[in-house]
Amino acid sequence: MPKLPFGRPSLDSLRSRLAERDALVSLAILAVFVGAITGVVTLAFRLLADWILTSYLPGDSESFELLEPWLRFGLPLGGALLIGLAVLRVSKSARRVGVVHVMERLSRHQGRLPLRNAVVQLIAGIMALATGQSGGREGPAVHLGAASGSLLGQVFELPNNSMRTLVACGTAAAIAASFNTPIAGVIFAMEVVMMEYTIRSFIPVIISAVIATLMSHGLLGNEPTFIVPQMGITSLLEVPYIMLAGVAFGTVAAGFIAAVQWFARFDNWPYWQRISLAGAITGLVALAIPQVMGIGYDTVNAAILGNVTLAMLLAITVAKLLTSAAAVGLGVPLGIIGPTLVVGATLGGALGYLGAFVAPITSDSMGLYVILGMGAMMAAVLQAPLAALMAVLELTANPGIIMPAMLAIVVATMVTSEVFHKKSVFMSTLDVLGLQYPLPPVTLALQRVGVTTVMERGFVRVRARSTRGTLTDALGRNPRWLLIENEERKVVCTLRAADLDVYLKENPDEQEIKLLDLPAERMDVADINHTATLFEALKKLDGGSAEALCVRRLSAPMIATIQGIITRDDIERTRQNT
Repeated sequence: MPKLPFGRPSLDSLRSRLAERDALVSLAILAVFVGAITGVVTLAFRLLADWILTSYLPGDSESFELLEPWLRFGLPLGGALLIGLAVLRVSKSARRVGVVHVMERLSRHQGRLPLRNAVVQLIAGIMALATGQSGGREGPAVHLGAASGSLLGQVFELPNNSMRTLVACGTAAAIAASFNTPIAGVIFAMEVVMMEYTIRSFIPVIISAVIATLMSHGLLGNEPTFIVPQMGITSLLEVPYIMLAGVAFGTVAAGFIAAVQWFARFDNWPYWQRISLAGAITGLVALAIPQVMGIGYDTVNAAILGNVTLAMLLAITVAKLLTSAAAVGLGVPLGIIGPTLVVGATLGGALGYLGAFVAPITSDSMGLYVILGMGAMMAAVLQAPLAALMAVLELTANPGIIMPAMLAIVVATMVTSEVFHKKSVFMSTLDVLGLQYPLPPVTLALQRVGVTTVMERGFVRVRARSTRGTLTDALGRNPRWLLIENEERKVVCTLRAADLDVYLKENPDEQEIKLLDLPAERMDVADINHTATLFEALKKLDGGSAEALCVRRLSAPMIATIQGIITRDDIERTRQNT
């Protein structure tokens, strides 16, 4: 483990503070580092992918429509096949990437993200973007950001209860740096990934998002992603039509989620076959509609400006929905937010055209429906209305859209969830994995506290057969627990010091004491790592025969020192006080 300039005692003190439920100052300091690391990783990922694209595309990094037809077909197919072959020898578990992988690690592994998966995401994500696959860059960015926070915690052996917050910090910083949307990054991390709102998490997450955004501003500038004129509702007569548009957005979002689920049924195919199928679908569709390739933000800008015909808007909506659902469902290592924004924008543009015949929609306000579609589709597909609202507000820097966007987002989200009974695309995938997400409130409360906060540090180690003098000296240290060792110096059980004290007073003549024969309650013990949470401790006690846990820390190779003792009663007292 690397040594910090302030030395091991300071690092140990930091670990102890982080194990507590309220370690806001320490988490805030760590959030600065997570934001900076995530900013570097995310911006490097984005710039490298853009550099590859601009090196061979005739125009900018999204000008796929200028390619020859054979390239529009061959590029996504060849790229998908190359990705499949590149990870052919990688285990199935190491191929799990993206937002769902982050959520799964939060649920099952205390937020500990493996380095190998992050490397696979980095390489495969760049290859996917560089070959025009139909997906967004936010999925890889979130994974890389979350992994940055998690790996920082793992390198310095920070307690697991702080790992969740570090993962949230990395997630928010990744969204903020990718889209120049710090508020949306914070809300996305809390509403979509963490699914919880606590001050302990909010402040560090905000800090990380700000740091990453400042880095993005310094490198890429602070202009919004989509340049739109100031716009809003021109007449209250538009309100019913906006609600009707929300119904359309929610219906299409439900269809998108259903399409993703349908393509996910091919999970039993070899990975290279699945991803090659996704590339082939994108390539075939791109022969007629090249706008499906890549992220598609150039199409969104064209729709906002009214430079796309009604027929083409409808065609892109259907085509992008199909290719993106295939990419996500079949395992292309890209994100889903970008495609939902494009599908929503083109559908919104089409509804803007149609609405001109039935509502007082002027040419100046046509772009409003493009923006409403972006927010409503994102909200309905992710079931994250607040994150979507903040995203469209920051992406366009247009406060006039707030009220109509709120209306469209609410209607679309409710249509998808209540009419079509669709969960978010992430939750649907987690259901397939058999995960309960989010975890119950009691579980989350136990995950916020480290074992080192609750453990009893007052203990002494004694042999199973000891002399009265040895035991008297041990009791003189005022311990709460005695750890009883066998001849191999292995702890086999624990005994309350008070019980031994009573026995010695009742048997003053006995000089050699066999502690395993004492008429007292002894508890079998098991070991647990010092980074564990109370939830992990309770799960270990429930799953084995042990009644107490020795909290150990690896101080040298093959040497794990005992730092304290924790029992079920200790956990229960903490749970009652939560």
